[in-house]
Amino acid sequence: MPLEALIFDVDGTLAETEEWHRHAFNAAFDAAGLGWHWDQALYGELLEVTGGKERIRHAAARRGETIDDATIARLHADKTARYVASVEAGAIALCPGVARLLHEARAGGLRLAVATTTTPANVSALLRATLGAGADGLFECIGAGDMVAAKKPAPDIYRFVLDRMGLAPGCCIAIEDTPNGLQAALGAGIATVVTTSLYGGTEGFEDALMVVDGLGEADAPCRVLRGTALDGPALRVSDLRRALQAVS
Repeated sequence: MPLEALIFDVDGTLAETEEWHRHAFNAAFDAAGLGWHWDQALYGELLEVTGGKERIRHAAARRGETIDDATIARLHADKTARYVASVEAGAIALCPGVARLLHEARAGGLRLAVATTTTPANVSALLRATLGAGADGLFECIGAGDMVAAKKPAPDIYRFVLDRMGLAPGCCIAIEDTPNGLQAALGAGIATVVTTSLYGGTEGFEDALMVVDGLGEADAPCRVLRGTALDGPALRVSDLRRALQAVS
């Protein structure tokens, strides 16, 4: 099938956001007097659990503590507000090559979507802060947060996006950065390009269409870690079309 759409994850894919999420969690914990602190090593482990509220619940269980749903909701809402404030202050930039690929894809007639476990507020804040006021309009569908019952690695959010856009999985490529994200996209039948990230690791990507260390720019080339060589220094729509055609 010819390529018709690109579906992007957000955290670690559009931008290296996870450290800002971690700081926001810790600030929310401090404000609540919870006595918790997630350092990088612990947070890396907790990221195996997708969804912020789910992550809080799992962290409590690891500590042998009980935390009720209302408290989890309050903590997560405070964390989200703190994260959004950081984004709106301009603290986070898109990963190199993201804006280029988004605009190139639109100019080439591709449809764009988002499939993420982060909240819609987080997505909108990031897009507005990095791409301008009309950024949401770049994406035909934003599948986020609790729009589906089961989060990644379940394929539900990708199936939600496919259904909303009336797309067959074989005409799409997902862009992800973690094994959980890769499993979710593949579970929906979508070929997936992995771009490595701070917390995404480099293992568990054997079934990816391609693995790159970034999307690249003309003056900041990306490297292909797994898959077919690129036509130039950056991942372009032509590379994606060729890669999908090779497995169709």
